[in-house]
Amino acid sequence: MRRITILLFLSVFCFATAMQAQAPVPKPDPEVKKLLPQLGDWTYEGEAKPGPLGPGGKYTGELTCQMILGGFFMQCRGTHKGLSGETRSLMFEGYDPVNKNFSIGNYNDHGTRLSEVLSITGNTWTYEWKLGVQQVKGTVILAPDLASGTFKTEISADGKTWTPVGESRYTKVPPAPKK
Repeated sequence: MRRITILLFLSVFCFATAMQAQAPVPKPDPEVKKLLPQLGDWTYEGEAKPGPLGPGGKYTGELTCQMILGGFFMQCRGTHKGLSGETRSLMFEGYDPVNKNFSIGNYNDHGTRLSEVLSITGNTWTYEWKLGVQQVKGTVILAPDLASGTFKTEISADGKTWTPVGESRYTKVPPAPKK
């Protein structure tokens, strides 16, 4: 009886392994290609407006984005410098084929975690997230050459009336010349 059990286990294991070896390798959804303009190194500068998020003021930052995990996701690392000092962040973006949008997990070294949704239509990218009970949306408009863009952020308590809270300009850093 023990031999039969061992032979049955080995047969099932070999069959499952053979079937897995023949399975097609999964590929990222074609929509993921819409994230590609973000690849590389970026700098930005902007100004937060006085309002519900604080007194406002100028800020600068850097962002580096790369594809990870077989091209299914994008990872971006950033450093932001403003009135409250320096903040480092890590962001993961991926396409959700069920909801037909991009989901984003955004984490920073102050312990803040944000879950965002991104919709892309041409060169207009719209981010949406909650900050406590407030709704926030950010709109990026990329230049036709995809090497610069503007980012406007608005906040709302009811989802109907939106107040501008910041505006910035992004510029892609040209790659270093190859040696």
